[in-house]
Amino acid sequence: MNVKSLIAAVCGTILKVAVAVLIIMMIYRGAIMAYDYGYRVFEEPAMSEGDGRVVSVTITEDMSPKEMGQLFLNKGLIRDDRLFVVQYYLSEFRMELKTGNFELSTAMTVEEMMEAMTKEPVVEPAVPAGMDDLPQDIINPESDPEGDSDPESDEAVPPEGAGGEY
Repeated sequence: MNVKSLIAAVCGTILKVAVAVLIIMMIYRGAIMAYDYGYRVFEEPAMSEGDGRVVSVTITEDMSPKEMGQLFLNKGLIRDDRLFVVQYYLSEFRMELKTGNFELSTAMTVEEMMEAMTKEPVVEPAVPAGMDDLPQDIINPESDPEGDSDPESDEAVPPEGAGGEY
């Protein structure tokens, strides 16, 4: 019986050491992942360097941070929508965000995007449907590019000092 109990004690010890090593490895890997994620919260680089690509986004009043993150992810402005939610709640600008259309760039960090969304949104002039390919003088007859006083008149106005027929 001594041999059996000795073998059982050795196997039990090996199993306990293996479980302890496994737990230590899981804690270590979790700590590394948490550190990397925490680092990205404050130091996440922009999607592109240089000027980047300008993207227009519309923020509505009923959008949640998760919905904003998904919108920004779909537009290519951020890499991780869940990270955006954490950055949103830690941002000093979250209480000052405005709604509307904003021009954001892929060269901006999340903090820069939020700062841009605290300013007045970009207001685009509304063009009636089907009128976007018409010349401007037809859309706005008041603005006559040639300076004629009567835009409906097809007759030429004779120059001053010219007497007679034109």
